[in-house]
Amino acid sequence: ENNNVNYDWIHWDPENPYKFRHSRPKKPRSLRIYESHVGISSHEGKIASYKHFTSNVLPRIKDLGYNCIQLMAIMEHAYYASFGYQVTSFFAASSRYGTPEELKELVDTAHLMGIVVLLDVVHSHASKNSEDGLNMFDGTDSCYFHSGPRGTHDLWDSRLFIYSSWEVLRFLLSNIRWWLEEYCFDGFRFDGVTSMLYHHHGMGQGFSGDYSEYFGLQVDEDALVYLMLANHLTHTMYPDSITIAEDVSGMPALCSPTSQGGGGFDYRLAMAIPDKWIQLLKEFKDEDWNMGNIVYTLTNRRHLEKCVAYAESHDQALVGDKTLAFWLMDAEMYTNMSVLAPFTPVIDRGIQLHKMIRLITHGLGGEGYLNFMGNEFGHPEWLDFPRKGNNESYHYARRQFNLTDDDLLRYKFLNNFDRDMNRLEETCGWLSAPQAYVSEKHEGNKTITFERAGLLFIFNFHPSKSYTDYRVGTAMPGKFKIVLDSDAAEYGGHQRLDHSTDYFAEAFEHNGRPYSLLVYIPSRVALILQNVDLPN
Repeated sequence: ENNNVNYDWIHWDPENPYKFRHSRPKKPRSLRIYESHVGISSHEGKIASYKHFTSNVLPRIKDLGYNCIQLMAIMEHAYYASFGYQVTSFFAASSRYGTPEELKELVDTAHLMGIVVLLDVVHSHASKNSEDGLNMFDGTDSCYFHSGPRGTHDLWDSRLFIYSSWEVLRFLLSNIRWWLEEYCFDGFRFDGVTSMLYHHHGMGQGFSGDYSEYFGLQVDEDALVYLMLANHLTHTMYPDSITIAEDVSGMPALCSPTSQGGGGFDYRLAMAIPDKWIQLLKEFKDEDWNMGNIVYTLTNRRHLEKCVAYAESHDQALVGDKTLAFWLMDAEMYTNMSVLAPFTPVIDRGIQLHKMIRLITHGLGGEGYLNFMGNEFGHPEWLDFPRKGNNESYHYARRQFNLTDDDLLRYKFLNNFDRDMNRLEETCGWLSAPQAYVSEKHEGNKTITFERAGLLFIFNFHPSKSYTDYRVGTAMPGKFKIVLDSDAAEYGGHQRLDHSTDYFAEAFEHNGRPYSLLVYIPSRVALILQNVDLPN
């Protein structure tokens, strides 16, 4: 008989339960998401707390112009290094970071700041732990899960729910309601939707977009119906709720309303976009980047289904992969990020492309935008949680916000750009505007120009060529001014553009646009021009 207890359950019933003081913000028309993990949110080598996040990280998120936080690893999980994806207790807020009341205070404080908070909800699978988890709950392998091989995910080594079971539906839907009602979350990012949707769990599948891939016996209809029920419940109880699907397959109508027979999600993650940026940085020289292919990847989405675009998320930051900043600058980040050190070609390229990649993803890639905590300022290194393989080290399980606060380091330039990009979107609303009109993708010049929300976006990805008097087409006549310039001094640029310049669009047809203007476009620069003659 084993008498070692490997977990400790606490019945939480405080004398003075936390009372929410602030109402939920209205659903934002443009979604700018800051993906966060409470435990790694300090620069110290330890598990950070809800209280730390509330007082130190929330003000940063607000300052950076994000209006939505996606919280990872909140549902209780025994194994910290699972990043919260091996859930053992579905109704418990993780005790690692503090008490349930402190999590409520975090959500309430975010609401006061006008920020909505989404929970990364894991209903795609469950930890196989039988002591502290749901597995073998009644002594059999089939209480909440499929019996036999169908009940186990080969890649994740976890248990798979039987979504046709009445009690399983009751359990999961109650769980949805619990997080919305008890903790006042404003919605969910559903993890592992591709795995839920298909009997093959998406393993070994390359989805081309052909309808036969989405409609057939390979679809797990019980799971699809569960997702429709979960979305219906969420949006019926709280009509302003937001739900996001992590689906790599591109299942049609997943983000159409359930009333139309759709899956009922508000958004899906545009998961092909980060893969494209990593592929370009890993496999292609800058002069070989294909402009048409970049535009195709950023605009390839189903009509009337909203996408959350992102250049990188927590997935790209995990150990074994590298963040974009690290792909770009690697070891030089340890020596040459000081403003006193020379601006080496590697650091220069890294800082310029980091901004350009983010802006074109933000402007062209979707109806929402997501950034993982710390990546906005080019956080160096990867994420690695304490585990046996690294001697239980916290060295890579933290976020060094001190780097961007240091005036002598170049991280501040990327942070400034991210902030101003988000704030400009708040003013101009391109994420909630119709999809952009791309007037030029020029392979030789390495330029991309498009219009969205009445703004003119201009990108020159060429590593060395600048263009004087470059003609750019537009739908609008009149006077234009620069409203965002990646080459400005405060963004670590080369200050090659004069912001007092007026650009006049004349009736000169160009690239299928009735008007055009002439502009100087330096190498490796992203610009946004705004028509100042138009009434706002």
